[in-house]
Amino acid sequence: MEQRELWIESTLDGTLQPSLFYGSASEEKRPLLVGLHTWSFDRFNQVKNMLPFAEKNDFNLLLPNFRGNNKRKNPDCVKACGSEFAKQDIQDAIDYVIENENVDRENVFLLGSSGGGHMALLMAGKCPEYFKAIGAFVPITDLNAWYDVCGSYQKHIAACCEDSREEMAKRSPITYLDTIAKANVKIFHGKFDPVVPVGQSISFFQEMMAKYPRSTVYLDIFDGGHHLDMRQAAYWILSQYKKEKKIEVTG
Repeated sequence: MEQRELWIESTLDGTLQPSLFYGSASEEKRPLLVGLHTWSFDRFNQVKNMLPFAEKNDFNLLLPNFRGNNKRKNPDCVKACGSEFAKQDIQDAIDYVIENENVDRENVFLLGSSGGGHMALLMAGKCPEYFKAIGAFVPITDLNAWYDVCGSYQKHIAACCEDSREEMAKRSPITYLDTIAKANVKIFHGKFDPVVPVGQSISFFQEMMAKYPRSTVYLDIFDGGHHLDMRQAAYWILSQYKKEKKIEVTG
């Protein structure tokens, strides 16, 4: 699949924002995987993980930049890190490829890890109707809680959120339970994650289940740390696309 750089106008501030796009060669409309970069990187950092999946399964792949990394050295950091601008960049990029590429709008999937998992949940809170399924690996669900324990990341959160606890709350998925409950989401978190404590996902899931016990929000705590497991991600995406089910063992 050939890589193309798309420059898409933001519907919020009119700037041109980059996304990478890998299009299926099929003449028929094909599913779209939207891959979200991690906290400290940009649109290029998930190519190695997600492009093989897209090629194997004949999916289109979209990798938005959504204002780049969430580090204080990023001159645009206030518009990164789950801001309204970052979220709108992802939505604008999806709208663009649905309109201009061979994308099946009924089969759009979202996948992110760490900072990308944080953004995946925020997108579930913004436009759940866009996605057939969402996978969020090792996500930050509550920036305020993470700020208190995250060590070296603290200065970056402060820069992105302008030292505002209120702004941290606005950029936290746990603030948007009511809308996320309408999405089809699976959260994956390593039991021994040294970067984002597994309690972030457990607390989020417990609050979701207390308020919306019948929602299609799921939690998978796996034996591992802070990483994206593409085998687990692929199974989740394809199970929702093809409606494959695991065999139940009884007796």
